[in-house]
Amino acid sequence: MKEPAKVIKEPVESTVFVVDDNASMRNALVRLIRSAGLRVAAFSSAEEFLRRNQPDAPGCLVLDVRMPGMSGLELQRELVAVNSPIPVIFITGHGDIPMSVRAMKAGAVEFLTKPFHDQDLIDAIQQAIKRDSEAFKERSRVAELRARHELLTPREREVMGLVVRGLLNKQVAAQLGTTEITVKVQRGQVMQKMQAESLADLIRMAGKLGPGD
Repeated sequence: MKEPAKVIKEPVESTVFVVDDNASMRNALVRLIRSAGLRVAAFSSAEEFLRRNQPDAPGCLVLDVRMPGMSGLELQRELVAVNSPIPVIFITGHGDIPMSVRAMKAGAVEFLTKPFHDQDLIDAIQQAIKRDSEAFKERSRVAELRARHELLTPREREVMGLVVRGLLNKQVAAQLGTTEITVKVQRGQVMQKMQAESLADLIRMAGKLGPGD
């Protein structure tokens, strides 16, 4: 690692996780990341990292490639398998092109070979946290939409599903075997509970919820 890092301020809720079995390297990374004003938590193995409590906040993972037990690449595959979306930055003293290609194809933000410039790592962390912060906000928005959707009655969910497909009230009524005025009332309840300001807004919400909802 070379050159002093520029200080980059991130929201306090963001956490950088460091996983490296080399104690001196791990401690150096912790000092560097803290010097940039970032919160950091360090682990000596992939297994120890997997046993941590999953924080409900954006962050990123600075991960050594070669470690005893589960390797960095194996940990990355495990995180992908369990749908844990944390961005990964790999560091290694034994990098090669096929290894870096595999890591990047699996979604890694960066693949740094030791010795690397301190600022290169800080820049990668900044990029990773920005990406995860945006993804975290989107996940939070979708979770809020799901919570609103849970407030709908089964019939209101049926009405919403048909309305966002473009059916008119009378068409929805015919399909559900009810009256147009009843559908109009139920549609109003859907709009109110989902906090949708327009049909276009409701359609966007349905798109975020996905076909299963």
